[in-house]
Amino acid sequence: MKLFYPLILLFLFATSCSTKKNVDLIIHHAIIYTMNKKFEKATTLIIHHGKIIDIGGDSLLGKYSSSHLIDAKGNYMYPGFIDAHCHFTGYAMDTYKLKLFGTKSFDEVVKKIIDFSKTNKRVWIEGSGWDQNDWAQKQFPTKDTLDKLFPDTPVFLLRIDGHAALLNQKALDIAKINSSTKMEGGEIEIKNEKLTGIIIDNAIDIVKKVLPVLTKDESVNYIIATQNEFFKVGLTSIVECGVQKNIIDDLIIAYKKDSLKLRTTMMLLCNQENFTSYLQTKPYKTEHLHIAGFKLFADGSLGSRGAFLLNDYSDRSHHVGALLLSLDSLNKIALQIAPSSYQLCTHAIGDAANRKVLEIYANALLHKNDRRWRIEHAQVVDKKDLHLFGEYSIIPSVQPTHATSDMYWAEERIGKERLAEAYAYNELLKQNNWMPLGTDFPVEGLNPLNTFCAAVF
Repeated sequence: MKLFYPLILLFLFATSCSTKKNVDLIIHHAIIYTMNKKFEKATTLIIHHGKIIDIGGDSLLGKYSSSHLIDAKGNYMYPGFIDAHCHFTGYAMDTYKLKLFGTKSFDEVVKKIIDFSKTNKRVWIEGSGWDQNDWAQKQFPTKDTLDKLFPDTPVFLLRIDGHAALLNQKALDIAKINSSTKMEGGEIEIKNEKLTGIIIDNAIDIVKKVLPVLTKDESVNYIIATQNEFFKVGLTSIVECGVQKNIIDDLIIAYKKDSLKLRTTMMLLCNQENFTSYLQTKPYKTEHLHIAGFKLFADGSLGSRGAFLLNDYSDRSHHVGALLLSLDSLNKIALQIAPSSYQLCTHAIGDAANRKVLEIYANALLHKNDRRWRIEHAQVVDKKDLHLFGEYSIIPSVQPTHATSDMYWAEERIGKERLAEAYAYNELLKQNNWMPLGTDFPVEGLNPLNTFCAAVF
């Protein structure tokens, strides 16, 4: 009898252990923001077959076992972020280009180009990310230095917002741009009867048509390789703003390779090819890829003075920017998309552009709805127009880090009075009581915590 009790205890211990469910991963001793309806916190997370199957307190350690146990040591955990407005594939396919973000002068830009040219294997020198507002001399640069350094190599340098670019003469010649070139919704800068090399908004499309194109393998490989940068900062889903059909084809190939895990919601560019391919069908949707809407551009950006304003720019008399398409064209597109199941998402930054787009949306939507048509950026909105967001369930899709980036020069562009009504995220939030946030990367950095910080504080 003396041996009987220990045997019973041993049996009970073995039985209790065997009732634990074996799982792939247990994370414990964490501060976990569950983001459930009560915004509860937890300390332990259970993952099996790639999914969270349980979340709660340390008592879960008595319910599950795993060979992979992580002690978070009190660190924070939160669900993966969704970036509601970015340019994922553009970011990925810019991998081979010269990065000019954070440059402090045009001289620094030139130095980087010279260094880059020594190893560049492509026909063109392509770069992006410069911002004259970060320089002591805040005027647009000119092409003179590039013409001297690279008389036979085309140079194309896209501004940080993608709405202006600097080209040398060789690039202008290849694109057949001269002082008499005209286009709707674009500008070719001329001073002293000479091209400066600066082109704005729709003029950039002329150059894009003659740029060398990546092969399909290059595109797919760049897309797959880039996703780890997003995962490192907690970004697991993105909304891509404005792509061609061939990019969708590349994404589908990447997903079929089972190498791309990032969840993507796509906005198609508003063009005839995309309308023909998608508009008459239901939105394409799989576990990882959702083609949900169309992206339209109403105006340009404040930084390049292309945003369409109700009154003159404070730092440029007799200039209000411009619409990139006529009002008739904008209205026609809205009415074309309205009967479909797709969203319409329109880039509008200036107060005049926002007013026109809001009115066009109201005419197409007619009343409150769940269509979730969006205005991308909504940076400068006249307070008399704010009510239209709520009345017609129009969603302002904003990027809070634009405010922290623009704050050094925005008053120069629009003056103190208009600035008081710009970047009005709290007022915009009140219209529908919810609002998607994004970064617009690569215009801004891709870390969603910067967005969170700018939005809250």
